[in-house]
Formats: sequence, C-alpha cells, structure tokens
Amino acid sequence: MKKNGNGRRGPRRIPEVLDLQEQRQLLSQLEPTNTLLKLRNFTMLRILLNCGLRSAELCNLKTQNIDFKTGKMKVRGKGDKERILWIGDDDLLLLKAWLEQRPSSNLMSSSKLVFTSLDGKRPICSRWLRKLLPRLAKRAGIDKRVHVHTCRHSFASDLLRKTKNLVIVQCALGHTSINTTAIYTHISNPEMEIALKNLRNGEGS
Repeated sequence: MKKNGNGRRGPRRIPEVLDLQEQRQLLSQLEPTNTLLKLRNFTMLRILLNCGLRSAELCNLKTQNIDFKTGKMKVRGKGDKERILWIGDDDLLLLKAWLEQRPSSNLMSSSKLVFTSLDGKRPICSRWLRKLLPRLAKRAGIDKRVHVHTCRHSFASDLLRKTKNLVIVQCALGHTSINTTAIYTHISNPEMEIALKNLRNGEGS
C-alpha cells in the first residue's frame, strides 16, 4: 500500500467478499462428493470458507493439529504464530471421510499433512490451489475475482456480522493489529448503511 504525498498511507482497499448465496454456488460445483477428488476439494473449500485459513496454512495443516473429538484446530500462521480455531461438526465429518478414504492414510499419524495428492503421498501445491478457486467461480457464474483470500475475507465478514465483535475476528484471523481487522467493518453492516442513508428521508429541512 503506497503512501500519499504528505507521507501518510492511503486508504486500505475494501476487500471483495462472497455473500452466502455465492458461497453456496461455489460449493455446489463440487457436489455431490461421490469421488475422492471431489470429496477432498469440497472439504478444502469448506475449511477455507468456514475457518478463514490462508493458502499456506491450509497446505501445511497436519492431522496432529486437529482434535477430531472436539474440533479444536491449531494453526501456524505468519511469523510462525499459533492460533486456535474450531471446526464445525459437518466439516469434521468431511475431514474424517477424506482421511479414511485416502490411500495409505492413518488418522492417528502425527506426521501426515491433512490435504495431499489423491494417493496420499504428496502435499497440495499452493499454486494449484490458487488456480482452483477462479475455475470454480467461473463455472458457478460468479462475476467476481475469486481467490483463496476471497474465502478468508468472506469468513471474516460473516464472523463479524454474526458476533459484532472485532476482537474475535482479529483472533480468528491471527492479525497482530486490530487496525488490520478493522477493514471488515466497512462491509459487515449493510443494515446500518441503509438505516443511516434513510434516517432523514421524508423529513423537512
């Protein structure tokens, strides 16, 4: 982000997000999950949308970092910082199904990556992941630039809308400064925008 002429940083660009309908459209491109490929990709997309992981965080996620009984997940982010997230029951079932069906998989192994090639031997390539999202969005008819970070932005916006708590969103995203998280306040409250714009409508000046 560039600085303006007086030495101050310019305004942060408001990130583009997917609304709930668009998220459903994106996921629908991988349903039904009746093949190992679709099951893996569908599960990855659900984790991106529901946990807000960065691309590297998803690719490096290990089975030892997930408590499959409670859904508690340890994520190592930028600067090797660790944060705690929770996976919902439906997503846990998807994860278990993928790991159990993946060849040579062992749910109790502490060294395996969660998401790998279909034979369970190679890690997921972040470059491949970055290409997957735009391809799915195009098939879904979503007229937006969709990438891995779009899922993260959408997760943050949805979480802020539900909780109204910026600190919770900050912790979930692993942001060091809450000022970084504050960008989502511009996109999380359309009800307030409508209310303020119509506050004086119909009244005499």
